[in-house]
Amino acid sequence: MAEHEDWLRTEVGAATPDRITVAGRDLPTEIMGELSLTELAFLLVTRREPSPAERRLVDAVLVSLADHGLTPSALAARLTYTGAPEATQAAIAAGLLGAGSVFLGPAGDTAQFLVEALARHDGVDVSDPAALRPIAEEAVTARRAAGLRVPGLGHPLHRAGDPRVPRLYDIARAEGLLGPHLRLLELVAEVHAEQTGRELPINGAGAGGAAMVEVGVPPGSVRPFVLIARTAGLVAHLAEEAEHPLGVPLWQEVERRSAGGAGAESG
Repeated sequence: MAEHEDWLRTEVGAATPDRITVAGRDLPTEIMGELSLTELAFLLVTRREPSPAERRLVDAVLVSLADHGLTPSALAARLTYTGAPEATQAAIAAGLLGAGSVFLGPAGDTAQFLVEALARHDGVDVSDPAALRPIAEEAVTARRAAGLRVPGLGHPLHRAGDPRVPRLYDIARAEGLLGPHLRLLELVAEVHAEQTGRELPINGAGAGGAAMVEVGVPPGSVRPFVLIARTAGLVAHLAEEAEHPLGVPLWQEVERRSAGGAGAESG
């Protein structure tokens, strides 16, 4: 087994009979009571603590994505709980499994889209807004030519504008973190409107994804990072479901409306 010791290890955490470490730090004395969950998650993913400005922006992103009402993810969690109230972990998992390009996932998709667009123009002075404009035009044109939606734009409910977006931009601006990813996303929205004649506002998930890569979260880690926040929202839905169930009434309503419904089945 000795030859495997160099690779069979993790830097995330470790435990011995008398000590627990997380991110190489003693858990009870260096982390508990010292770091918030946001700060710890950032440390684990990026291997450094966030600055106070970065912590504020990341925390705002997580708070903005914790819940959005009776979304498909919340309904999936509640309905799973209806069938298996003894397995709350399964209900939470059910609510997270649908994190994709339409719900929950656009933060990660937008982050990847923006990072790749900027990477194709490595060496360009991205602090110059004029230099970002052709990058936005190329990125939008390529997505549309491939028949793909432009991530980070549009919302099924907030068609005239997502109220989370201006707040996230305000916080980023106030903290000196309004960088190329967030600015590029604004230009992407402008270019898309010009090319299609349809104004699709930036959505909260898209702005959140741009903000996360702005502070150094790897684009591939953005989607799972923000799911930490949605987990909190799903826990709240399950707590409410336990007190005021809507899973069974919802199921019965679907049965009633479905053509040829044969009624509730018990087994």
